[in-house]
Amino acid sequence: MLQRRKFIKQSAAAAAAGLLISKSANAFFNPKAMPPVGLQLFTFFGIIDDDVQGTLKRIADIGYKEIESAFSKKGGYYGMKAKEFKSLVESLGMQWKSHHVLGAPFKLPPGTKMPNDANGKPITIPPMRNLKENMQELVDEVAEVNLPFLVCANTPLDTTENINSSLEVMSKSGEACKKAGIQFCYHNHEAEFKAVDGKVPYDLMLSQLDKNNVQFELDLAWATKAGTDPVALFNQNPGRFPLWHVKDLDASRENIMPVGEGTIDFKRIFAAASVAGMKDFFVEHDMPKDAYASITSSIANLKKMLS
Repeated sequence: MLQRRKFIKQSAAAAAAGLLISKSANAFFNPKAMPPVGLQLFTFFGIIDDDVQGTLKRIADIGYKEIESAFSKKGGYYGMKAKEFKSLVESLGMQWKSHHVLGAPFKLPPGTKMPNDANGKPITIPPMRNLKENMQELVDEVAEVNLPFLVCANTPLDTTENINSSLEVMSKSGEACKKAGIQFCYHNHEAEFKAVDGKVPYDLMLSQLDKNNVQFELDLAWATKAGTDPVALFNQNPGRFPLWHVKDLDASRENIMPVGEGTIDFKRIFAAASVAGMKDFFVEHDMPKDAYASITSSIANLKKMLS
């Protein structure tokens, strides 16, 4: 009898909690309560460096209000200092919310062929600063312009040694960012969900990194491609996902699509935004054939889905 009472009590509590979460999540669908649609500028890799101001103006004209920057072939912040870039973004009516950096250098195997950029030219990556070697410098730069988020975009995770090293780098980066008043996050690809020596790197990040210092930018498409349900991840780790990358996948899970033109159920995911702790989200499309067409479709479809 006691066990039955305990079960009923727990079930009632769970149902009540679920109802509260549902109501809170449904409130998110109020357009006035929704954060502005943002854009990750990696979508324009190979394009933006040819005309930074012109590209940003077209992005603003399409309706994007927030920007997350990535690495540039010009170095720095698209060839500018952080203050200059922030001033340019704000002059166009947008906010610069987050910046991507590498966790540690990647060593490509000899003879590796790089993919083509949006102009059909092989990608060339300049020497890039990273958190392992340049952490304080990178933190100081974004702190100077009061950027809310600094994100580790990628880090080597192919061996246990690299995973342990990356965990140490992220832990130190999280501490440095907290001291500077910045939230540090980690952005995933697919590899984070594949076991290495029997352990899943993303599980290790969630369990070993201090949740007060290190949170996560969940790339919804890469997680889905890896077979991970974003909503289940939110429920298991509530409040740890303040940033999202929003891109779509076709039925094969092999090709990236503009948001709303693929198979991911974004309404279901956005309904769990309050559970995730989401504060900002950024549309992204890796190497699209037509970046402007892609982001135009994505923002239009997002507004329809979330209205």
